[in-house]
Amino acid sequence: MASQLPLDGITVVTLEHAIAAPFCTRQLADQGARVIKIERPGVGDFARAYDSRVDGLASHFVWTNRSKESLSLDLKADAAGEILDKLLAGADVLVQNLAPGAAARMGLSFEALHARFPKLIVCDISGYGEDGPYRDKKAYDLLIQSESGFVSITGTPDEPSKAGCSIADIAAGMYAYTGILNALIQRGRTGLGRHIDVSMLEAMTEWMTYPLYYAYKGATPPPRAGAAHATIYPYGPFATGDGKTVMLGLQNEREWVNFCKAVLLQPALATDVRFDANAKRTAARAELKALIEQAFASLTAAQVVERLDEAGIANAQVNTMADVWAHPQLQARNRWTEVQTPAGPVPALLPPGCTEARMDAVPALGQHTRSVLAGLGYTEQQIDALASAGTI
Repeated sequence: MASQLPLDGITVVTLEHAIAAPFCTRQLADQGARVIKIERPGVGDFARAYDSRVDGLASHFVWTNRSKESLSLDLKADAAGEILDKLLAGADVLVQNLAPGAAARMGLSFEALHARFPKLIVCDISGYGEDGPYRDKKAYDLLIQSESGFVSITGTPDEPSKAGCSIADIAAGMYAYTGILNALIQRGRTGLGRHIDVSMLEAMTEWMTYPLYYAYKGATPPPRAGAAHATIYPYGPFATGDGKTVMLGLQNEREWVNFCKAVLLQPALATDVRFDANAKRTAARAELKALIEQAFASLTAAQVVERLDEAGIANAQVNTMADVWAHPQLQARNRWTEVQTPAGPVPALLPPGCTEARMDAVPALGQHTRSVLAGLGYTEQQIDALASAGTI
């Protein structure tokens, strides 16, 4: 028998779409919570249609929706309110990231629910929060990356860039997840649920606090430096003689001296007045980059990495997606497992920090509608009637 997971016995009802809320609730499901995902009949979470890269299924959806039950329900239907009430009566947590104000208009605000369900934790995830002048603005990941200042410091000197994955959604989802865990602990002491209001902007701005402090009181912000570190050098990508790229990073002067001696084989460079402090190396990065790549030009990437490892200099390969799928460290640590999907089994990464997790199937749209409603006491005839009316 499998050991009990931390959130076994916790029930989560979620009105979610896209990434932030589904990513949050997947973490809860991974740890054993029962997550009932309410989706629009016939359409479902619009992330189901983002692409078809995973054997016909959407990559975002497969990533964020394993181990959930899909209940198709038209929230605007007359019978939906009764079904939601029955669900919430047995739930510990309600999560939603609907359009601004939509949940409140349906009577699903914390204020409206707390009197009837005092133990219920309500987590609202939105772009900008439940009040303030931006409350009603639509927000997507790229827009929040931009609004938080992230795009202004990311990219090349000539062109700003966004991150290659949905970091604003991920940030908000993880703060929602930790907020829910905190609320569950607090409820264990007080017996009462609480309201959690997570804003994508606030989550992303928290992640931006280093560059904000760097630009404190109108100081110059970190420059856009491509894949290189903006304020530490050498720290970034360097070309090697076989046409590949090695990423390396120096953190202090001791490492700089060792790098010059054991990797570049130019010990005198360590005390060169152009480069004998990080601020000088950062200011002269173009000149120093040329010297480093000149030294690497007669070496393969593997030879450069060997020297770096022997010298104790941090380094990494610039891996492709194919490289990461086959990454030997992930393989050695047995981090890959499988989950079922409507299209068959696919590989899935175990949650970081976990050796055991719930890794159940990604649901088809409405796959659990009948079983969820039966569990709420609805008869087959009543469920058939709801289906005929288009409610489910």
